[in-house]
Amino acid sequence: MLSPRELDPRKNSLNIFRLVLALGVLIAHGCILAGRTAPSWQGEGLGAWAVAGFFIISGYLITASRMRTHMAEYLVHRIARIFPAFLMCLVVTVVIFAPIGYYKTNGTLSGYLTTPNTPINYLYSNMFLRMGDYSIAGTPVGIPYPGAWNGSLWSLYYEFLCYLFVGFLAVIPIVKRSPWPVAIAFAVSVLAQIKVGAVDRLFGGSFDAVMMAKLLPFFLGGALVYMLRSRIPLRAVTGIGAGVIAYFCVVLWPAWGAQLAAPLFAVSILWLASIIPSPRLFATNDISYGVYIYTFPIQQLLAYYGLHQNLGLYFVLTAVLVVVPATASWLYLERPIMRHVRTYDTHRVRAIARAEPAI
Repeated sequence: MLSPRELDPRKNSLNIFRLVLALGVLIAHGCILAGRTAPSWQGEGLGAWAVAGFFIISGYLITASRMRTHMAEYLVHRIARIFPAFLMCLVVTVVIFAPIGYYKTNGTLSGYLTTPNTPINYLYSNMFLRMGDYSIAGTPVGIPYPGAWNGSLWSLYYEFLCYLFVGFLAVIPIVKRSPWPVAIAFAVSVLAQIKVGAVDRLFGGSFDAVMMAKLLPFFLGGALVYMLRSRIPLRAVTGIGAGVIAYFCVVLWPAWGAQLAAPLFAVSILWLASIIPSPRLFATNDISYGVYIYTFPIQQLLAYYGLHQNLGLYFVLTAVLVVVPATASWLYLERPIMRHVRTYDTHRVRAIARAEPAI
């Protein structure tokens, strides 16, 4: 029986939280793409805080998945969850968004397939999550933020690296039995952010190393809370107290306080997710990933038609329009693929069980 101290995996509002975070990215990017200044706090923009929230929630949920599955099964699940929708987004950008932008710029589609950076190169250079180029056929241009059709996709590469980190960490048997290895990994990751200058020099100026030093603590903060879930009561005093302490950590140490407070933020989020009711529609459907990956190109296309000049209208139109590809992605791609993967796993386990000799 589920302890009342823990988050009920079937009755929580984490899907709503992720959707709110995706809308936070919508607002942050919308300001930037309209040539305005995005809201910020303690040196980080609203979009960066939203991404941190995504990593914290993912750290909790993905660690839960890893601790109850074998490595091969875990990797299949993670690839199935992140890659198909990502690849489809690249295709949709090449087939729909970029051609409209190219036609608006040139008055013709002639040369679209051969103008650097070509659509095929966009697909090829970005297909493994690491974004190599954000432009397609010289577009977008003539708008406040030229040269990028989808600036939201950069974070998926680092999220997948976090998946791999936890996946391989849990290969060590003790990791599934004790929270200490995850706690040590979290502490080291925070230290890396505190000494990010040394990390930068040690890795020869690697941008990836610097970004992992920044983002991995958020993911491991959520992972640590999962490992300690039976010891952390999700009650008002815990959730509010964790939030207050996290706030002061960020205020006192702006450069690394958020990373240090990642487990505290996780506790507050999980507590809120346990008390805020979630309508059945959101409890069983999660369009947050689709909202996150399709918002940017929609905003860029709206900017082509000058709709970014009215910021309120820009936000509303983006929010309304993004529901279409996000819902389609969830209903016809993300959910069916995950169901297929889970069904296959169930059949495989049953087949192995039938093949084993009775003792």
